[in-house]
Amino acid sequence: MPASKRKQDLGDTITPSKVDDDSGDDEDFDVLNVDFEWFDPQPEFDFHGIKTLLQQLFDTDGQLFELSALTDLILSQPTLGSTVKVDGNETDAYAFLSILNLQEHQDKAFVGKITQYIHSKASSNPQLALLVQLLSQSPIPPIGLILTERLINVPSEVVPPMYTMLIEEMEWAIQDKEPYNFSHYLILSKTYSEVPSKLDAEDDRPKKKSKGAGGTFETMYFHPEDEVLQRHAICSGGFDYSIKQDDGHSDSKRAFQELGIKPQGHAILISNDKFKEAIQNVSQYLQPQA
Repeated sequence: MPASKRKQDLGDTITPSKVDDDSGDDEDFDVLNVDFEWFDPQPEFDFHGIKTLLQQLFDTDGQLFELSALTDLILSQPTLGSTVKVDGNETDAYAFLSILNLQEHQDKAFVGKITQYIHSKASSNPQLALLVQLLSQSPIPPIGLILTERLINVPSEVVPPMYTMLIEEMEWAIQDKEPYNFSHYLILSKTYSEVPSKLDAEDDRPKKKSKGAGGTFETMYFHPEDEVLQRHAICSGGFDYSIKQDDGHSDSKRAFQELGIKPQGHAILISNDKFKEAIQNVSQYLQPQA
């Protein structure tokens, strides 16, 4: 089976370049025309790239899991899921999407640890009570755990083809009696909120006001498609990571703004009967602009 699935030009990718001038306010842009190509996950090329993206997805809590074993499991499903690349098949992935059957793999210790982690985190948020109920069953239902991540400068338009192809691939797999007939889909993702800067406190700088009501900051999405997906969810919500960073970590992420950044984990649970509609809406929302 050919590894390449599809090639698409998503238009110009614009990256800022530094310009020295008297005002210091102007900024030039370098325009790069990039062709993105979708591939099947391939063990001989994709181990390092997918593992790196998993580390990014799980953030500080990535060290709690056996990410090498998780990557191997993803790569053991070469006809399910996608990677996105720009320089050919043998390069590292810029993005990936895969799905794992939590029921089918529950006896694998490293998968069980991830399931226990999700259960624990969901238990900390009343909005995720339905997810807790599902993960408390024995055996757990056939839940499809969707893992997807991309480099920060990769446009969100690469996402709809990955989800569309996943639906097609699962339908083919079900016809072949493979265990991809899910009752629910669980998307693990990340959000962030702005936090007051420690640097401002130390330097006695003017403080930027909170965006939300009651002195709280607005939750924002690393993945814009998550806003669409959770409209179709039976439950969704965030949780704090177990491994905390030092006080200066949020300030290290404030290169282009006044406030620091605090990432959080985020879970979105969608029932099987709502999943296709959710993906159709994601495709409409992220449709490339002409």
